[in-house]
Amino acid sequence: MATITLTKDNFEEVITNNDMVIIDFWAEWCGPCKMFGPIFEEASNRHEDVVFAKVDTQVEQELAGYFQVRSIPMVVAFREQIGVFGQPGLLQGPQLDDILGKIKELNMDEVRQQIASEQGEQDQQ
Repeated sequence: MATITLTKDNFEEVITNNDMVIIDFWAEWCGPCKMFGPIFEEASNRHEDVVFAKVDTQVEQELAGYFQVRSIPMVVAFREQIGVFGQPGLLQGPQLDDILGKIKELNMDEVRQQIASEQGEQDQQ
């Protein structure tokens, strides 16, 4: 599966309409980003059940700001519209596969319960 370009205009639609989305924040001037691009693209062919999206941080500064991108490349993953992973730095193919495998194994009911519990604690403070 090819990667898609994610923008502030299609972000909500992509996250809402797909079970799992992994995002690569990158920039043209970034050497490690250029090294990671083919790794990300190859992984998209191995994980056809996942939407692979790329955000050019130079073009989509508002989206990069929303995710507080300070270092690139940076990978962020959503499962069932919930952000479940975020990490800057160059990943190798096996690392990316391992991360995706762990995200697929998440019990999302438990994740939602944990989020609700944490929000309840914050509301009490």
